[in-house]
Amino acid sequence: MQINVEQLKQLIEASLFVQAKPVSVKELKDTVLSPFNVSRDQIRATVEALQQDYLPRGIQLVQVAGGYRFQSREELSPYLQTLWQEKAPKYSRATLETLAVIAYRQPVTRGDIEQVRGVAVGSHTIKVLSERNWIRVVGHKEVPGRPALYATTVEFLSYFGLDTLADLPPLTDPESLAALFSNREQAPQQLEESTNE
Repeated sequence: MQINVEQLKQLIEASLFVQAKPVSVKELKDTVLSPFNVSRDQIRATVEALQQDYLPRGIQLVQVAGGYRFQSREELSPYLQTLWQEKAPKYSRATLETLAVIAYRQPVTRGDIEQVRGVAVGSHTIKVLSERNWIRVVGHKEVPGRPALYATTVEFLSYFGLDTLADLPPLTDPESLAALFSNREQAPQQLEESTNE
C-alpha cells in the first residue's frame, strides 16, 4: 500500500507522540508502517524532517535509547517542574555512586562495585536501582558462588536522555558526571542526593 509524504509524516509524528518510550525506526516499520511500502531510509528522512520542524518549538524530537521520543526543551524544565505535584525521589550518594560504577564498568558484580567504591554495597541500593529498572542482572560470573553481573537498561538510557552508553560523560570530567546525575531535565522527577541510607 502506498502512503504520501505528508501522511507518512503525520503517522510517524502521531506514533511517537502516543508512545511512553523511545521508538526505533525498526519498530515504526514493523508496527504502524507495516501496511505501507516504505523503507527504513524514508522513515529516517521523515524523522529528521520532523526534528527540523520542532527545532523552534517548546517540544523537541530527540534520539535516545536507540529510538526517538518527544520531550520538552531542556531550558524550559525549571518552569515545568511546578506541574508535578509529587515530591521528587531522593537518592543517596551510595546509590548514585553504585549506578555510576555499573554504568561505566558493566557488566559488574557487587564485589566489583565494592572494590571501586571501597565500601560494602547494601542490598537496598541494588533493590532501589532494580525497582527503577535502571539496572538488571545480565548473567553470572564464572567464579565460586557465581555472583550476579549487573548492567544498565534501556530505561536507564531513556531516563538520563542518552542514546547509547558512549554518550556518558568522560570519567575525567567530574562536572559532566555530576550533571548526568543531578541535572536530568526531561522527566518529571529529579534525582537528588540524600543522606539517609
